[in-house]
Amino acid sequence: MTGAGAPARAPDTARVEDEVAAAPIEYAGARGVDGPLLIVGGVEGIGWDDMATVRLPDGDTRRGLVLEVHRDLAVVEVLGGTAGIDPGAVRIGFEGRPYAVPVSEEWLGRVWNGLGEPLDGGPPVLAGELRPVVGRVMNPACRDVPRDPILTGVSIVDAMTTLVRGQKLPVFSSAGLPHLDLAAQIAAQAGTAGEPFTVVVAAMGLTHVDADAIRSVLEERCTAGELALFLDLADDPVVQRVITPRVALTVAEHLAFDLGRHVLVVLADMTSYCEAVREVSAARGEIPGRRAYPGYLYSDLASLYERCGRLEGHPGSLTQLPVLTMPAGDITHPVPDLTGYITEGQIVLSPRLHGTGVYPPVDVLGSLSRLMRKGAGPGRTRSDHLALAAQLTAALARARAVRDLADLIGVGALTDTDRAYLALEEAFARELVDQGTGESRSLDDTLARAWRVVSMLPARELTMLATEDVAAHYVGPRTLAGAPPDAAAGGPGRG
Repeated sequence: MTGAGAPARAPDTARVEDEVAAAPIEYAGARGVDGPLLIVGGVEGIGWDDMATVRLPDGDTRRGLVLEVHRDLAVVEVLGGTAGIDPGAVRIGFEGRPYAVPVSEEWLGRVWNGLGEPLDGGPPVLAGELRPVVGRVMNPACRDVPRDPILTGVSIVDAMTTLVRGQKLPVFSSAGLPHLDLAAQIAAQAGTAGEPFTVVVAAMGLTHVDADAIRSVLEERCTAGELALFLDLADDPVVQRVITPRVALTVAEHLAFDLGRHVLVVLADMTSYCEAVREVSAARGEIPGRRAYPGYLYSDLASLYERCGRLEGHPGSLTQLPVLTMPAGDITHPVPDLTGYITEGQIVLSPRLHGTGVYPPVDVLGSLSRLMRKGAGPGRTRSDHLALAAQLTAALARARAVRDLADLIGVGALTDTDRAYLALEEAFARELVDQGTGESRSLDDTLARAWRVVSMLPARELTMLATEDVAAHYVGPRTLAGAPPDAAAGGPGRG
């Protein structure tokens, strides 16, 4: 960050940058090997998270990360594993700094591993200022208010949980749900009207099948030079998974605050990241906290999530869409629990809705974008947008209550108005939520669909909408063609 962002730099980060070109300190031999760890003795001036280079007698080199320092001992986790390493025959060079990458536009249009090394056969990035991936502290006094929308082309997100430039809005999912499909679709389709826009994707702990699928979905945008993809696979070293989001965010910060772009960073899966943090913590011998995660997991997540936002005097913005899976669907699990404290809302995926074949299976009543009012409404999306979203939310809450009543007394005992709410629930899932994984909808199309859904209700029920908006967009009460009341009441919206 430059210009108005200069006060946001942390003093220790400035010191690291001054020392970034210092010659590495090299030691001959190690005292021992313990699993993926290399124990090096007689060291001086080495700190936690310093990078190391392990040189084998045959000329092979492997990267490492200092996990622990005690007096003259350093514990190094070797990223490529310690197989074939003779501790007495290796040379270990300590760079005296955390991991750093050069920042430039050369990252765009390419596929990289979690350390920023090329996976597409192209050359590495060599040009640009070298910056530590630990990032810079963003001075709260320099922050600007997140505002204006990022339109994703996904109706349920754009209509009900609008993503705002500078916001961090996570996706909460469970195993077996299409969260990666949704993340890839948003990364492929999202944009800002007429302004420079870029996407950075950090995919962590993926299987080879999932990695190939994401590369396929994002290929067109990547080829256009609008996207940088960082892939960390499940069989990659665990320390690489800890570094991956930091490399991606360092690149994104340069694009947003130095080059003035609006940048969307997709982080998936943050649960895999947190499990890697837990494993590294165990290797360091740290005292575990809740569910064996380290006690500093909250601050560690905050050090990633708080790297987004807007800075006064800078035209760009950095927006985050973290994706995480909740083990056993438990929203009180430490990863979603702590994420919820730091971020500004959540998009929750529903296993029950997924079971009906609806994609994306977003549970609207469990989802929220706390900054939506900063990015939607007059002058940003459309004047009727916020009221329409509020009316739909209220109607769906009423439909859920009516559904519970119908389970007790039967649909036949309901009033005509209650039946209209059940019809709205089914129409909401079918007409607004459900769309193809490669389908991108304009905002006008999305809001037109939303109006068709609320038109399932009598006009007297639309108490949150302005009279002139109802006159302009309301199409009158409708029924599901050819569907008897019981069929209309049993649609996929039951949630």
